Amino acid sequence: MSKQLKILFIVPGSGDSFYCGNCFRDSLHAHALRRAGHDVVIMPLYLPLRDISFTGDTPLFFPAVSLFVAQKYFKQRAIPKWIGQFLDSDFALRMAASFSGTVSSAGLEDMTLSMITGEGEVFRRQVNPLIEWIKKEPRQPDIVHLSSSLIAGIAKAIRHEMPHIPTVCSLQDEEVWIDCLRFADATAAWKGIGENSRYIDRFVASSFFYRQSAEKRLPSLKGIEVVYPGVEIEKYASGEYPDRPTLGFFYRMNEADGLDILAEAFVKLKKENRVKGLRLRAGGGYTSPDRLFIKRVRRILKPFEQDVEWLDGYVPAQHAGFYKGISAISVPLRFDEGIGLYLCEAFAAGRPAIEPDTGSFRETMGDAGILYSPNSPEALADAIATLFTETGRWDNCRKNALHLSESRYNETVQAEKLYGMYCGIKEIIV
Repeated sequence: MSKQLKILFIVPGSGDSFYCGNCFRDSLHAHALRRAGHDVVIMPLYLPLRDISFTGDTPLFFPAVSLFVAQKYFKQRAIPKWIGQFLDSDFALRMAASFSGTVSSAGLEDMTLSMITGEGEVFRRQVNPLIEWIKKEPRQPDIVHLSSSLIAGIAKAIRHEMPHIPTVCSLQDEEVWIDCLRFADATAAWKGIGENSRYIDRFVASSFFYRQSAEKRLPSLKGIEVVYPGVEIEKYASGEYPDRPTLGFFYRMNEADGLDILAEAFVKLKKENRVKGLRLRAGGGYTSPDRLFIKRVRRILKPFEQDVEWLDGYVPAQHAGFYKGISAISVPLRFDEGIGLYLCEAFAAGRPAIEPDTGSFRETMGDAGILYSPNSPEALADAIATLFTETGRWDNCRKNALHLSESRYNETVQAEKLYGMYCGIKEIIV
């Protein structure tokens, strides 16, 4: 049995209104390590973690509302106590959570840069209570694991105050946030991550594709570990499949994630009757700015709405049940993602995938589905038809999906790789 480690995970909260890939990845990391017998403490930033499956174990640090107000109006002095109490109240944080995901990083340049660089009075006022909380813990963490390099400034503060505690930092999809900043601020953000990488003992990516992407952006990052996410296979396992071929979309329901591409492909197939009895099941949640997009997708699907199951709300506990109601997954992203966690889940349930030949999909899918190009409704429709009508194709992909789940995307493999990485770092530090 491996030696028990105490791991402090520092993770941003998202508001839990939609399927957030990075948030779910953090949940998988923590769950896998806990099931392996390690003492994992979750420290939330910005917004509380409210879902029962992934809750915080510490006070909330860097609360979103007061952090934003401080960066905008109180850079040189502390927020008056009575204002701070209101901004950090449960009411204010719930209001902020309801708008989570509704804005890009535009307008949040100062806050983003301070969290990356660890500079500025506002950052120092906020990070000091976090450091003091760690210092007062009866048993100090063996490892601090940061969810993202977007909070690399915290690693700098930990190294200055507690140099004996090694720090690990996950990398995934930072460019989605940083590249929405003004050019000068985006340049400063990448530079800040590179400079603060000296305070981080190891970076970890969720795919070899994203490791290469990160190394191109940040040549100073060397020796990035790759640890694939893993799910609790028993929770997803199902030998039963829908009576009719059913496509599934399970991610944030927005334009970037390509729900409209899938809707148009579905309608094309229904009109041509190429896949008998085809159905569509869509879920994953959305935020207020996505509503106009959702209306457009609903209009696309209206001629065949009787064959569409639409899940409006989002609850993390829905995940396993969603996949049991589909025959295959398709999330036709318009950007290059580090890894699709919906694939890890779908494969555990024995559901193949149909994805564009972009980003990490070729690496993460293998023979567990069909890749298509270009990322158009026409090419996607052809790929779907091939999966469901070519003799033996769906069943072969299903078997390959289950094999990938067992050998790569399960929480036991994930926990062992994380543990090995942690122990290797501790040996170097000691």
